[in-house]
Amino acid sequence: MAMTGRAIEQLPTSDRDDEEQDGDDAAHLMNDNHGNGVLLSTAPSLPDEVVVVDDTPSEDGGDDAAEPERECSSPEKGVSCNKGVSTASVKVNDDDDGLLGEFNRGEIDGLFCPICLEAWTSGGDHHVCSLPCGHIYGLSCIKKWLGRQGSHKCPHCKKKCRIKDIRLLYATRLVAIDGHLQKRVQSFEAKCSSLKKKSADWGKKEIDWKKREADLRKEVQYLKERTSDLEDLLEDMERRASGSSASNSNHPRGVDSIPSFHSGGSHKFQMQMDIQIQGARLFGVDSSSKILVFARRLSGMGGGNVLTKVSLFSDHEREDIHLAENTKAVKDLKVSPHGGLVLLASLGKKLSVLSTHSNNTVITYNLPASAWSCSWDICNSHYLYAGLQSGTVLQFDMRQTAKHVGSLTGLPDKLVHTMHSLQSDSSCSSGGRSILTASALGLCQMNFGGSEEGPYLVPESDKQGVCVSLACSNYSDYITASFRPKIEVAWEMGVSQPVLSAAGQATMGKHIVYTKMGAAYQKVGATYGNVSDIRMPIRCAIVDRVYQNPVFASVDELTSEVVIQELPSLMALERLKPQDSPIYDVKYSSVASSGLVGCLSDNSFHLYSAHLV
Repeated sequence: MAMTGRAIEQLPTSDRDDEEQDGDDAAHLMNDNHGNGVLLSTAPSLPDEVVVVDDTPSEDGGDDAAEPERECSSPEKGVSCNKGVSTASVKVNDDDDGLLGEFNRGEIDGLFCPICLEAWTSGGDHHVCSLPCGHIYGLSCIKKWLGRQGSHKCPHCKKKCRIKDIRLLYATRLVAIDGHLQKRVQSFEAKCSSLKKKSADWGKKEIDWKKREADLRKEVQYLKERTSDLEDLLEDMERRASGSSASNSNHPRGVDSIPSFHSGGSHKFQMQMDIQIQGARLFGVDSSSKILVFARRLSGMGGGNVLTKVSLFSDHEREDIHLAENTKAVKDLKVSPHGGLVLLASLGKKLSVLSTHSNNTVITYNLPASAWSCSWDICNSHYLYAGLQSGTVLQFDMRQTAKHVGSLTGLPDKLVHTMHSLQSDSSCSSGGRSILTASALGLCQMNFGGSEEGPYLVPESDKQGVCVSLACSNYSDYITASFRPKIEVAWEMGVSQPVLSAAGQATMGKHIVYTKMGAAYQKVGATYGNVSDIRMPIRCAIVDRVYQNPVFASVDELTSEVVIQELPSLMALERLKPQDSPIYDVKYSSVASSGLVGCLSDNSFHLYSAHLV
């Protein structure tokens, strides 16, 4: 639009009055930068147009000199003008392809002066300005327009105004927002926001419904299995009550050589070994080497700590492994699931790994506090864990012998007395490892190497009393924990009160069954039981693949029996009765086709076996 108005001149007109000249039949000329004239014509006989005319006056000087041309061009550009100051189409050359199109008034109002069709400026002669009526022009153009004799009106709306009414506008570009469209946009945005919120809410509800559906499916499946188990148990009890001997007559010859639990109804376990062993408090079963490993303290002054290996085939085949003097009392013993290695946690601030093949110490880690529990990682044989008296759990990698590779604090100042590595397909494949720990306050899960490390307190486990035991299953999602009541110590108690033995006395506690589904724990069963009022931890185990459902093996501190209870109902199925009491440790292991439950008492060890289903 290289058309700059430099002068506005009045064309020759007839001798009509000034008002008529400013009216609809007035015609005015504006020169551009190239000397071409622009005729602003509003005559009633012609439509409002902006045209380019020649500056050269005609010989006769009449009105013909002011007659606008429909098509006019300069050496550099051509301008085809119509619709006056309202619209104009501009060509950069004579070709049709050079058309830039039409500008409507909305576009021109924000960019160009409607008189000269040149862009206005933010200062100088062509400063953007407005008249009282609101129409906007370039300063020099509107001054020339209003300075003409008898032209004291707005070129657009014909409202009267004077030069002193001109108002300068300090803006580089003027844009008017359509209020109606803006309201519609705001309304649409509000509707979109509302729909997005509703969509998110429905998405959350859908996730909750799917989760609920999955839980209900699992519950239905469990109830079906439970119904089937109860029906089988009822049939078995009816057969025994009727005194039928038909089942016994169906056994082949040689039944005497098979343990009697095969024909003894629900009683599956039979004593396999009875070993006399002194000073043992913990034991483990090395299934690969077919040996038992006991942690003992030798009697007498300055008696050291030893590991004693006993063959499962002959209790006379024994071998002692002496531990270092600074090891002190061993608080936990775990045999590697892969066999051949024993993990020891001791009060001497040591975590040790010993080989049952060479009887040598493989590695020993120095700990910042006394260790009360330990565990092998069920997913990776290189990783170990130690639970400290301070409530911290340390993770070790046997390939890095200097120090621990991970540390998490669960419940501060609450010693971790039991810990188990949790098996999870997702955590194993992604490198994350989960540990479930037990302290007096409750159960706590810790995740190493995952996106969320925790720790996470198992809901409601801190409101059951003092947690004294924890057992986990490697073949199912069942977890059991035992609690005893919290007892407030009466310091004003007299010295005449009876002194408890090292084993303490029995008190009424609770056994609670949880199931783990993903990261959530759900309480599915509970019952009362007799637990020790002072000892912690109390050892227990979950027995898999002996009965149709997993069972829970725990110690009845009142009768000194090992009670086998079905999960999750905790219905008692049988009782194992070792000869000595108290019972310090209970563990379960499987060797070949047999399931083994070991019970370690004060001076003896009893091993019970059952065939796996």
